[in-house]
Amino acid sequence: MNTPLNLSLAPSAPRKKHRNLAQSVVASIADSIRDGTSKPGDKLPTESELMRTQGVSRTVIREAISHLQASGLVETRHGIGTFVLAASSSGNFDIDPETVITMRDILAILELRISLEAEAAGLAAARRNEEQLALMRQALDAFQKSAHEHGDSVAADVQFHLHIAQATGNRYFVDILTQLGTTIIPRTRINSARLAHDDPAAYLDRVHREHEDIYNAIVRQDPETARAAMRTHLSNSRERLRKVQDSMAPMP
Repeated sequence: MNTPLNLSLAPSAPRKKHRNLAQSVVASIADSIRDGTSKPGDKLPTESELMRTQGVSRTVIREAISHLQASGLVETRHGIGTFVLAASSSGNFDIDPETVITMRDILAILELRISLEAEAAGLAAARRNEEQLALMRQALDAFQKSAHEHGDSVAADVQFHLHIAQATGNRYFVDILTQLGTTIIPRTRINSARLAHDDPAAYLDRVHREHEDIYNAIVRQDPETARAAMRTHLSNSRERLRKVQDSMAPMP
């Protein structure tokens, strides 16, 4: 019999950023899973209980659960609840962001993303459902809103790519994209734009248009166009990084 987990942790000190609040909830639940306190098959507390014990809003809880789902730590069964998943029997894929130091390292990671995410977009176009499309749309709208308000658009950007990975129906896309999306890619995306002296508004508008092209192909269930749109999107990032690399090269 599945029993709700006891995650009645005292709320931490007040935090100002919504993203940090969600990350704190993710860390709390993930730690309980990894240390064995929460076991496969256990049911998470309800949203209301998590709101009370974590001291955060419903929106924060839902964002945290979305991150945990993307990481393959939990699954939500509609009308029943959210449950802890068994760990994969294979070794965990792991890239330590502290080892990604040089521009060459960053470009190598981006090459991996191009190959991986182009195929993920194609599979997502063939397999997506209406709920997954709604989550992609929500992430795109959040990205555009953050960009217009000069806020942090990275979280919404990452969520859009993770929702595409989830729509493949293949958890290994999600595992790898979670590693790449939540550590290495956001930091390099911001830094590369700054180093390339890109106009921030123009840069974010371009990224948004590229995202829309990917989304529209997935909506139409057009795998080949979805693959091409994703490849174009990430190849543009690669070319920008290469320009940064060239500009940083020492003079002969």
